[in-house]
Amino acid sequence: AGTRSAVLNTEARTVEADVLSRRCVMMRLVDFSYEQYQKALRQSAGAVVIILPRSISSVPQDVVRQFMEIEPEMLAMETIVPVYFAVEDEELLSIYEQTRAASASQGSASAAEVLLHTATANGFQMVTSGAQSKAINDWLIPSVEGRLTGLGGEDLPTVVIVAHYDSFGVAPWLSHGADSNGSGISVLLELARLFSRLYTYRRTHAGYNLLFFASGGGKFNYQGTKRWLEDNLDHTDSSLLQDNVAFVLCLDTLGRGNSLHLHVSKPPKEGTLQHAFLRELEMVVASQFPEVKFSMVHKKINLAEDMLAWEHERFAIRRLPAFTISHLESHRDSLRNSIMDRRARIDTKALTRNTQIIAEALTRVIYNLTEKGAPADMQIFTDQMQIQQEQLESVMDWLSSQPRAAQLIDKDSTFLNTLEYYMGRYLKDVKQHHVKADKRDPEFVFYDQLKQVMNAYRVKPAIFDLLLAVCIAAYLGVAYVAVQHFGLLYKMIQRLSLKTKQQ
Repeated sequence: AGTRSAVLNTEARTVEADVLSRRCVMMRLVDFSYEQYQKALRQSAGAVVIILPRSISSVPQDVVRQFMEIEPEMLAMETIVPVYFAVEDEELLSIYEQTRAASASQGSASAAEVLLHTATANGFQMVTSGAQSKAINDWLIPSVEGRLTGLGGEDLPTVVIVAHYDSFGVAPWLSHGADSNGSGISVLLELARLFSRLYTYRRTHAGYNLLFFASGGGKFNYQGTKRWLEDNLDHTDSSLLQDNVAFVLCLDTLGRGNSLHLHVSKPPKEGTLQHAFLRELEMVVASQFPEVKFSMVHKKINLAEDMLAWEHERFAIRRLPAFTISHLESHRDSLRNSIMDRRARIDTKALTRNTQIIAEALTRVIYNLTEKGAPADMQIFTDQMQIQQEQLESVMDWLSSQPRAAQLIDKDSTFLNTLEYYMGRYLKDVKQHHVKADKRDPEFVFYDQLKQVMNAYRVKPAIFDLLLAVCIAAYLGVAYVAVQHFGLLYKMIQRLSLKTKQQ
């Protein structure tokens, strides 16, 4: 997303200026509007710099919502104008205020005042020193998988728990993805911790295999999941996915709100484990968390669209029973692809509650507790086995402290190594799975130069040089005329003095 031509060497202006053509237009988020942004593009600005505050939580919520609504339009719009995002500091704000004052003064009463102020004001030349962006042909998108093997034989049904770890937004280096999908990964890791303890003891070791998959490339049409399925279903003779898959549970955006929605491509049939899980979710919510609004959202897969709505659709295409649980009712919610999705927007209590709802329902299904007469309001995860809110908080702090755009995470990244280590604490056979774009028909293309260093040089405007040249020329002209007049005067004086001597 964005332009591949990002080299810049042009004068700074703000949107208050009348002429923005070939200028670097600076905007603050608190003053940002889509109309101003389009104005800069229409006038063929040299670049646009959007200045973000140090803390997104300090920005009024209406401003955040407005930008989140605009962000998809910015991503979808094709433009040759490079768009930069920068986090404000004192020097940058000083540059902005001086540039704004100079730009606003152009609306003065008279042309002479405008000309005088333009000639005498200080301006800034914005310059980037990076090279043009180039495609990275060998980029790998990594995913991590691990498992807990069930008790009672080899041919056991498998429950697959999936969450994509990558984030997305209009600027990759600012995409921290706290709710989408840091919350999903947090729940996945907590479920891995809880069930690893249950699977440690023979009397609580269930007759189901649990397969955990932290997928990469989720924001790029779930490429990590797509290739993982192909490798496990098409290119191998032995896989938990090839055997008896009970259902696939995808976790997505679970960090806030008082609602939960189970998104399905096909309503589950009665008598299936998928249907049993739906009923257990409804019962757990109704009996233990009545403040939560729960519903099932049915949306058929639209194969005519380029992008899938939810991750479970990747599994449904391969005829595996799957669904996604989220607090969002629609896959089109702008929260899923925004640089505004930061840690401050996560409600840890809601995240803990949602984790407990999922863990309780999943446990009741796997251990068939309802059929065994367990009361609907019986809480399983209490005391020593309770959901650890502090653990969820620390994981969320770690996930949201760094950008996780797919373009920034490779197989050797610190983030991925930490994720793999964390999963290895609770799961067996933990390993990475890598995806590389097809060279002949690539599903995705990433580019380098995602970060640029921009220098601001204090300069006088070009008109100052012009006026200075005019002044120098005028001075030289006056001096020339004066010298000429002085020569004539000197000759006249000489003639007068000769006449006087002769007389």
